[in-house]
Amino acid sequence: MELFPAMPLAEWAEAKETFHRFTQIVGKIRLSSSNRRNHWWHVPFHPTGRGLTTRPMGGLGEQPLFSIDFDLVRHRLVVDVLDGRSAEFSLIGRSVASFHERLFETLAGLGIRPDIWAVPFDLADDTPFAQDTRHARYDPVLINRYWRILSQVAQLLDRFAADFAGKISPVNHYWHTFDIAVTRFTGRVGRVSPDADPVTREAYSREVISSGFWFGDRERPWPAFYSYTAPEPAGLEREPLRPAEAEWLPAHGGHLAILRYDDVRAMGNPVAGVLEFLESAYQAGAKLTGLDTEAVACPGGVTDPYYAKH
Repeated sequence: MELFPAMPLAEWAEAKETFHRFTQIVGKIRLSSSNRRNHWWHVPFHPTGRGLTTRPMGGLGEQPLFSIDFDLVRHRLVVDVLDGRSAEFSLIGRSVASFHERLFETLAGLGIRPDIWAVPFDLADDTPFAQDTRHARYDPVLINRYWRILSQVAQLLDRFAADFAGKISPVNHYWHTFDIAVTRFTGRVGRVSPDADPVTREAYSREVISSGFWFGDRERPWPAFYSYTAPEPAGLEREPLRPAEAEWLPAHGGHLAILRYDDVRAMGNPVAGVLEFLESAYQAGAKLTGLDTEAVACPGGVTDPYYAKH
């Protein structure tokens, strides 16, 4: 099985738009049914051996404790409840409206009645989910390939995360932006305008150096690994990046370090190439924010000085 198979955005744009909305519906249920955590860490999905999971939510006597999983091998949506009950249905052949209706019927049958704002978040077409019959292409082959790439990237980001002993996020698959990322924190308070939206204010309330991967969008129609520092220090875009294929691109008034997925696929050692890129972007942000990288380093995930020495 190829480590990083081809995934040009044009090939699966329609399937991506449909499945992205499926994930937003389930993600909003996660948002409404879980305990709030700093920087929105309670809302993302995590990959499993068969797809994506919300992790358990609810419980504590307020509603049944349950989880929702996308099984992207069998292409089923699965709801499991702590008392052993389970229900599922096929993802194939469904529009967004059909998915929304069937999911809430399934949840109601299990005694679960979440309340969500049932419109897409930050998507060009904001048709309410219950009315969206236009997005109706679920392609099992392409969605399975997306999940396989996502799973390999998650492991790669987890390996990169192992070398940092400071505050760091889990490897999170965010359903609003459809990217996967891990975020290192410098320990300093961030500078966010009070006029910014609540999502942005919470996400960047602390200074961060974030690394991740996205599958492409209309603005940048190609998949890529990325990194950014927020708030961005002056001169970041002049810092060197490795390998040679990496570059800084303007983005939302700042800059993104970018390593395109197709360049990674062409490398003799793509894992080493991505890790080199992520480390160089991290060092650029750490240098200009004054982060003591030695103080927060733990190569290979080791903080035990005896083990490290011997």
